[in-house]
Amino acid sequence: MPRPPAATARTSAGARWTPGSIPDQSGRLALVTGANSGIGYVTARELARRGAHVVLACRNHERGRQAIERLRTEVPRAHAELRLLDLADLASVRRFAEGWPHDRLDLLVNNAGIAMVPFSRTADGFESQFGVNHLGTFALTGLLMPHLLAAPHPRVVTVSSEGQRFARFDLDNLDAERGYRTLFAYIQSKRANLYFAAELQRRADTAGFPLRSMAVAPGLTRTNVLTGGANSARGRTHAALMHLLLRTAFRPTPEGAKTSLYAATVPDLPGGSYVVPDGPLQLRGEPVLRSREHALQDTTTSRLLWDLSERLTGVRYPVHTHTPLRD
Repeated sequence: MPRPPAATARTSAGARWTPGSIPDQSGRLALVTGANSGIGYVTARELARRGAHVVLACRNHERGRQAIERLRTEVPRAHAELRLLDLADLASVRRFAEGWPHDRLDLLVNNAGIAMVPFSRTADGFESQFGVNHLGTFALTGLLMPHLLAAPHPRVVTVSSEGQRFARFDLDNLDAERGYRTLFAYIQSKRANLYFAAELQRRADTAGFPLRSMAVAPGLTRTNVLTGGANSARGRTHAALMHLLLRTAFRPTPEGAKTSLYAATVPDLPGGSYVVPDGPLQLRGEPVLRSREHALQDTTTSRLLWDLSERLTGVRYPVHTHTPLRD
């Protein structure tokens, strides 16, 4: 079967993009967090289908085992393995990185996250959405950086959200120091993902490393992020309403995984790219690059967040920048 032509980065709306456009991934070693279901599972499956060796990082062993079995059924010749990771526990993140069994890491997809959960704190005492979505991701990427830099063309894809556009980012209330509002905390953590991805690229460029850091927004997608985990304790009424909303307003999971797969595999995609659906309000559509986001240019906030994240997690990156902050 002939291979599809290499994909080219899309900067405006146009023809439909499908996982069939993904070039051969043979020889590439990929890690996808939160890969037991939803966008993470589809991302891992399609990478494996194109020949990548995929590591599924999952918090729950049984759900991870079921995901591996399902993936191998759907892609019989898949090269896939399961490793346990809990982003809500920095000790788990460190164990995961210290036990990395491979000589390199070509692709890290920071997909795992939680959304609009009741107030709780992580094992390290952080507000859970900030702790899992940003700090856990920040720590994992930093601890795996030596393995990424051992790859010839390393790439990091971090899943943000179209909702980040509405965040009123408050550096003084990232950890719910001055009150907790579920939606506010969620979209703020997703804005933090975008700041992180952009700042990682700037620091890699300054250091002269070949790493490419991307961020994506999946659009409205049917996953269990609003119904599983901590949200499963909200009761039957919440579950019924969420299932109705997901069925009527959200698009199928494979559609939501397109931006992650696009950012992970398009060969000529420049570092620092932000990939979003090309439809109205970035809620649905085909992957396209978007550069007009305030967070991508806000270097002051991104660097303040970076410094704070290093202090809170104790993880320091081998990529630094010495340009002074602007007043």
